[in-house]
Amino acid sequence: MPLPLYLLALAVFAMGTSEFMLAGLLPDIASELDVTVGTAGVLTSAFAIGMIVGAPLVAALARNWPRRSSLLGFILAFAAAHAVGAITTSFPVLFATRVVAALANAGFLAVALTAAATLVSPDKKGRALAVLLSGTTMATIAGVPGGSVLGTLLGWRAAFWAVAALCLPAALGILKGIPTGHVKEEATGGPALRAELAQLTRPRLILVMLLGALVNAATFASFTFLAPVVTGTAGLGELWISVVLVLFGAGSFVGVTVAGRLSDQRPGPVIAVGGPLLLLGWPVLAMLADEPVALFALVFVQGALSFALGSTLITRVLHEATGAPTMAGSYATAALNVGAAAGPLIAAATLNTAAGTHGPLWASGLLVAVALLIAFPLRTAIEAGRSTEALQ
Repeated sequence: MPLPLYLLALAVFAMGTSEFMLAGLLPDIASELDVTVGTAGVLTSAFAIGMIVGAPLVAALARNWPRRSSLLGFILAFAAAHAVGAITTSFPVLFATRVVAALANAGFLAVALTAAATLVSPDKKGRALAVLLSGTTMATIAGVPGGSVLGTLLGWRAAFWAVAALCLPAALGILKGIPTGHVKEEATGGPALRAELAQLTRPRLILVMLLGALVNAATFASFTFLAPVVTGTAGLGELWISVVLVLFGAGSFVGVTVAGRLSDQRPGPVIAVGGPLLLLGWPVLAMLADEPVALFALVFVQGALSFALGSTLITRVLHEATGAPTMAGSYATAALNVGAAAGPLIAAATLNTAAGTHGPLWASGLLVAVALLIAFPLRTAIEAGRSTEALQ
């Protein structure tokens, strides 16, 4: 694989780290900027909102933009947003930088997915995209815990500076290795934008997107507020936050890996088995969170189950939106980030209830329960759609 591809993956790693790292930094951010932890959790929603708006909007606009200059502009805007965030003392300004960073992230991914495929021969496109998207998975394993450790040792602002610094070698790689063509060239002969947008009127696509949003809302509801569970409920020191985030990231890697072998051919069983286990896991975690060993084990399991279902649903959205080749990825991104925006908001509302720091865990269980009420009636439609694809 060419070096520029790995540098693009490094950018995706930086962006994924930024999206998830706040889970370990919220208490310090809240304390320094004089807001509650629940209010600080809205920063996660701000990033998700930017992704929701940016993914479809920029995917449509990027068809006519020069590829290299677009990628460079997006990554420099992303780095600049983190630099501003690292120096601000205003919570509203920090909130605004998260939205700007998310818009840049959405634009970068919209163009990078096409650019990555042009860097290799046609028979290696799948491998190239896997390398690119591996940046997100590695962010949950290494980037997020690393950001948490950096934040604990040097303060949360250092984590923001580190993300900005990671963007610089990727920017150099874009200048040296990315062709200057337009994204639209890759979609020549494809459907018009209006036809691709019309895919959103298909009920089965909307239902799968809704299901993905609910599962991701459950994931982010608890993930965003793991730090208070570790230091409060379990009574552990701040450095243990990083251990818990590593375990969640490792679980997510296992979940994505296993589900990746099953989601194309047997999505129904993944949902039928993983869904109830995920539903059971959140309340069990809420009840056993004060036991460190149980906390560590269950965080790993919930990470695996959450990402197994999430990756399966991403695949199903892409399958259901085959009539929108340049917009399908943005539909999946927008759906999952609706969940990422809603989950922390729902979870934050539970922190002031009798459930306390356990509230987000119970909220996650409720969100998964709602998802399963939709998923099981939909399972037949999903399997039918897969069978139809196999015959084509």
